[in-house]
Formats: sequence, structure tokens, C-alpha cells
Amino acid sequence: MEIIGFATGVFSNQGSSENLEENLALKGKAVQSSTYGARWGAGNAIDGTRYAPGEASYCSVTSDQLISWWRLDLLDYYYINRVTITNRADCCPERMTGVEIRIGNSLENNGNDNPRCAVVSSPVPAGGTVSFSCGGMGGRYVNMLIPKIKAFLTLCEVEVYGTAYRKKIFLRMELASSVDAAAVNNTFLHQLQSALGLSSVSDVKLFWTRLPYQEVTHKEKEPTR
Repeated sequence: MEIIGFATGVFSNQGSSENLEENLALKGKAVQSSTYGARWGAGNAIDGTRYAPGEASYCSVTSDQLISWWRLDLLDYYYINRVTITNRADCCPERMTGVEIRIGNSLENNGNDNPRCAVVSSPVPAGGTVSFSCGGMGGRYVNMLIPKIKAFLTLCEVEVYGTAYRKKIFLRMELASSVDAAAVNNTFLHQLQSALGLSSVSDVKLFWTRLPYQEVTHKEKEPTR
């Protein structure tokens, strides 16, 4: 007796399921075009501290240079819904005006050529926080830059909210066995592992677009002469 099953399944790389209210920036790494002093490194802008009393002690500050920029590497591809920036509280709030937010997957020109999400076109009060909707723009990098002019770039906190990218792969299998549903799943994962060239496949959830079915045929042996 030969039992043949046909199944179509979906592999979904779930990654970590990001909540919209989780600040993705806290998981990332930041760099900037220059640093005004050792106390004002790029990482200060993603330390989780908005309030910066006294000489922007928890802020990132670049040197006074042409096209100052700051870049956040989220370490993975995300769909960005919202970016929130907090301004310096002790002085110089006008420095925030004109800052561009860019999001994308390219490091060309230090990431400053990626698509633009928003521009800080209105003054942000000292110590104030402002949010910009980015409509689900996709990318790994979030840049802040002051284009065309010589200026300091000061960021006291940058927060990024969005959802993880989920990769789906469709495979179609033909099974020639009498296995149960659990064994079908194991067979599917094994074939997926082989197709992707991976030593193992982890953190996987299977979604069947059509449940496996079995079609049974019986072939009688011809009598031996």
C-alpha cells in the first residue's frame, strides 16, 4: 500500500515579537560624525534618559561641523512607525530646528541618503519631546542630520517604535509515508533546513495554508507466473 500526502506550508521567522510601545533604540548601537567631548558620546542619546540636567550630561553632542549627523543601528530590519526626539534642557534649544530624520537599509554616505521620514521644522522647547510618524518605513538605520550648514547636533534622547520584519518562505512537499501530523511538521522543518542551507532551524512557527491530506491507493501485486 502506498500513501501519498501533499502539503503546502509557510515558514515564518518570527524573531522577537516587538510590541509597538517597546523602544527599539535601547537595543541598538549609535555612532556620530564627531564628538564634542568624551562626555557627549553617541550612546547618550539611547540610554533611556530623557531629562538632561546641567550641560546636557546625558545627551549626545557633535562638534560644530558641516553636516553633523548621528546614526542608530537597530541591528535588524524593522518597520518604523514613530520616532521621538528629546531636546536639550539647559541651553540652545534652537539647535534642534532643521534636523532631518532618515530611515533605510543603506550605509551609503553614512546612511544620510536614506529616505526621509520627517524634518523638525518647528522649534522644540528646551527639554521638550516631539514625535514624528514614519508610517511603517522599513530599514535598519535611523539617521539624524543637519544638512548643508555648519552646526552642533545635540540629541538628549532618541526613541524608535515599530515592528519586526517577518520573513516568509513557501515550500511545497510531497510526502510518501504514513506519518501523523507531528511527523509531517518534522519532515517539513527538515526540508526547510536543507533548502536554506542551515545546520538547524529554530524559533519557527508553521502555518498551513492547506492542511495535509492523505490519498490512499492500493495496488494489487500481479500473480507470479
